Amino acid sequence: MGVSANDDYDVVILGGGLAGLSLARQLQLEAPSIHVLVAEKHPHPVREAAFKVGESTVEIGAHYFQKILDLEPHLRSKQLEKLGLRYFFPHGDNRDLKRRVELGASEYSTPPSFQLDRGRFENMLLEVVRSSGADVLDGCSVRAIDLGEPSHSVTLATTDGARSVRARWVVDASGRSSLLKRQLGLARPSGHAANASWFRFKTRLCVDDWSNDPAWKARVPTGRRWLSTNHLMGKGYWVWLIPLGSGSTSVGIVADSALHPFNRMNRFERALDWLREFEPQCAEVVEAHAGELEDFLALQHFAHGCAQVFSAERWALTGEAGVFTDPFYSPGSDFIAMGNECIADLITRETRSEDIAARAEAFNVTYLRLFDAFIRLYEGQYPIMGNAQVMLAKVTWDNGCYWGITALLFFQRRLRRPEFIASIEPLMRRFFVLHARMQSFFHAWDRADQNTYADAGRSVLELDFLRHLMSSLNGPMMEDGALRDRLHENFALLEAFAQSWQAVASEDHPELARFVPKGSDATALDLGPARLTPTRVPA
Repeated sequence: MGVSANDDYDVVILGGGLAGLSLARQLQLEAPSIHVLVAEKHPHPVREAAFKVGESTVEIGAHYFQKILDLEPHLRSKQLEKLGLRYFFPHGDNRDLKRRVELGASEYSTPPSFQLDRGRFENMLLEVVRSSGADVLDGCSVRAIDLGEPSHSVTLATTDGARSVRARWVVDASGRSSLLKRQLGLARPSGHAANASWFRFKTRLCVDDWSNDPAWKARVPTGRRWLSTNHLMGKGYWVWLIPLGSGSTSVGIVADSALHPFNRMNRFERALDWLREFEPQCAEVVEAHAGELEDFLALQHFAHGCAQVFSAERWALTGEAGVFTDPFYSPGSDFIAMGNECIADLITRETRSEDIAARAEAFNVTYLRLFDAFIRLYEGQYPIMGNAQVMLAKVTWDNGCYWGITALLFFQRRLRRPEFIASIEPLMRRFFVLHARMQSFFHAWDRADQNTYADAGRSVLELDFLRHLMSSLNGPMMEDGALRDRLHENFALLEAFAQSWQAVASEDHPELARFVPKGSDATALDLGPARLTPTRVPA
């Protein structure tokens, strides 16, 4: 079982999935003397491909795994580098992919991101953590958690019977079991009512093969669209196609429950019927490979909040044991990364006998504010997903906010510096207000715009300033003053970006002029590459 006879630990991590194993790895790198036990319910090694959902990473999570956890060799050799996020917006009956407006890059970006075969990745992480000195007890379950002073007690059910261990810290990484959150009454509901179902095939489902049109193929001359996280978009839903390093393909349906009821997609045959209606070209491909189906899973109302995730009483929640937003922009590993940065900081400082009460509170405020900001990206926004022009604006805006503010703070490792976050509090308040206002604007724009769009290809990186925001994440570490200056510059750019989109929308829809601030400069940024020409305006 890979566990010592010693029942006293500095840290017990309840759950040996992505969040728990990543934290164990980070603690080993930052404080090798800390004695860690990871308690995991699944016997290892686990199955590749058809193990867990959450296979797509974006910049924060990828940077965390690649650089902070020093796992780049595995990512490069055993996983797939991702050709970004790619979107196909609806056209007609969705039987011809080449007619659909496409938003996605033709080349790899820097910094990179990866598609993760979760079984393969977690098998590797468990072995790395175990071989580096942590105790790992797999094939066990948690029976009881008793929080106390000077140590906590955890009772585990193992193949050898019940076992009680003591630890200075307990970290809940149990995923949706949310052991501590339930025990402490910290669960908070989310107003984002979306559902998901997903399944894997033991084969490549390659969207590059869905059309032979030369012009369409020339947009991505390498023929590697399949390496993107591909999104097939429609009103109230999106469908993902994600390739895995093991050779399988993950397919998922995510939908607003008010527009696409859960009982229409909570079994494979039902999901296939749903695809036949809304994504018939995809349905034909899925049906042709039905004999290679590896699994099927579904989850209702997946978004959830939490009142507190870090405590000076030496407990913490990480990953889905705390909060979860939505898989649309692949933020799951981002929240693991941001949360683990805070937890590792608290644990290492507390073991040096530092008073962490103020830090724990500050971390809670920042982390949960980010959760609130992220959930706004999705809450009430699924009906927009069928509008190519509005979604193109929204995706470019959301990416700009992510690269210009949130990811920059993470890459510069300031999320674990509460004194720095306090120094930019006025800026962050302005940022969150503008961010919320823009989400309301997109919703109103979608209601006003009844145009249809087709036969166009765009890339977020066609906008030079967005390419700059993304690529500059790889820059050197900055002094506090220089970073504050950069954040203010980026926010000014985002303000100009917001005003430019508001002006574009109000040209065609005067009722949207209420969103345009007085005295704004609508020509500050050239949005030419991001504007679409309607194919038909309904009478």
